[in-house]
Amino acid sequence: MIFPLLFFLAAPKSTADLDSSLKRFTEVLATVQREAADPVITETAIYQGAIPGMLRRLDPHSIFFDPQQYQQLKEMEKSERKGFGTVVSILPGRVIVLQALAGTPSAKAGLQPGDEIVAVNNIALARLEFEQIVGFLGEARQHQAQLIVRRPANARLLQFVLDPALVDSPSVDRTFLLQPDIGYVRVNAFDPQTGKQLKEAIESLGGEKLKGLVLDLRDNGGGVVQAALQAASYFLKPGQRLLSVKGRSIEGQNVDAPADAAVYKFPLAVLVNAKTASASEILAGALQDHDRATILGEPSFGKGLVQNVFPLSGTTAMALTTAFYYTPSGRSIQKPLPSGQLEVEKQKEEFHTDSGRMVKGGGGIQPDVYVDPEPVTRLRMALDASGTFTSFATSYILKHPITASFQVSASDLEDFQVYASEREIQPSVGEWVKERDWVQSRLKQEIFNQALGVAQGDEVEAQRDPVVQAAIQKLLTEPRP
Repeated sequence: MIFPLLFFLAAPKSTADLDSSLKRFTEVLATVQREAADPVITETAIYQGAIPGMLRRLDPHSIFFDPQQYQQLKEMEKSERKGFGTVVSILPGRVIVLQALAGTPSAKAGLQPGDEIVAVNNIALARLEFEQIVGFLGEARQHQAQLIVRRPANARLLQFVLDPALVDSPSVDRTFLLQPDIGYVRVNAFDPQTGKQLKEAIESLGGEKLKGLVLDLRDNGGGVVQAALQAASYFLKPGQRLLSVKGRSIEGQNVDAPADAAVYKFPLAVLVNAKTASASEILAGALQDHDRATILGEPSFGKGLVQNVFPLSGTTAMALTTAFYYTPSGRSIQKPLPSGQLEVEKQKEEFHTDSGRMVKGGGGIQPDVYVDPEPVTRLRMALDASGTFTSFATSYILKHPITASFQVSASDLEDFQVYASEREIQPSVGEWVKERDWVQSRLKQEIFNQALGVAQGDEVEAQRDPVVQAAIQKLLTEPRP
């Protein structure tokens, strides 16, 4: 069906040139060792100087691993995803629990939506910047952690000790109907299970009976290429080109959709943004080149490098760029690298899809329909950065039962406006009126996040997301292929 891509290094063109260069290098090294003012450690000079310097001339992604780094790489490849199973809202100096996933260490310990994590392992989070909190929490979940928590309506701080456990984190993490027979599926990465999960998600929404599907690849940085190709085969005809691979030292390879693939025929819209990269771009590019999907959003990242890790002597290794990925029409997914470094095959400005429609080259995937994300206004920034939605929702759900039919009422909005004003967020009447619908939706989302789970909150967000809404309109006017 989909075969692995194999690569081989070519031998040097001239062994005489290589011998001469190595002789000069050893002469320089010997002179430095003998004459330098400070002692020179040979291993450091080579591992941290000569070899990285050579690879930097190629491209930013080819790197050398010394013995310690190579061992860390192998451990990372074997490691399993551990954590506490907590979905949180991270604000400057504050971390609010939105959901403790069932059966996880957080849920078993008793963490609840609305809890504020004040400190982790005696480190006060209020002293940290946003980026520091993100990095600190990522590291903390790898080991046993002691949490100090402030619970609403509870004057006493609570203490929890959590042991990390394997957490099921599917790559297809959101599946729901936007409208009757219009489905939405979000894929946050590509791993060996993504193809199966995507198929199951589509079938749960109605499968071939759907009138259209929105496939959200925004913020998907890629992963296993074979998984993206498997996903593409669900929508493209048997035998259609999925991907080409070209490199200086390897034979060009093509991958086509398998002859026995069961293909969905409903209209398809794919969402991309600047963080859509690698395997995600391979999928989006194949669907675009065969006129199978409308691509909406912003231009994608533009990462189409093929890299192999080559073990070397002395328990070292090297990650080397060996080839590039190309879409069916011949576009390189990789954006041109800095001048003087690895050159991408010369790109034409224009390429054409199966129907003759022009698509642009130059790296990345350019959307068919450009749609900006939600705008950021002064009021929106103030409300989100201050955590006003989160804290109001926490107190609100303590007093009101929340069901899936809940709607934010006019009196709820008035109460929220007063609540924000007490926290020195006092927009003008014009600002409030202009943002009223957004505030109403955002408030409902935050209440759902804590009362019903983040998945329910995401459904609310989709209803105001301009890219999702543009995709729905496109699907409703598109004939079935």
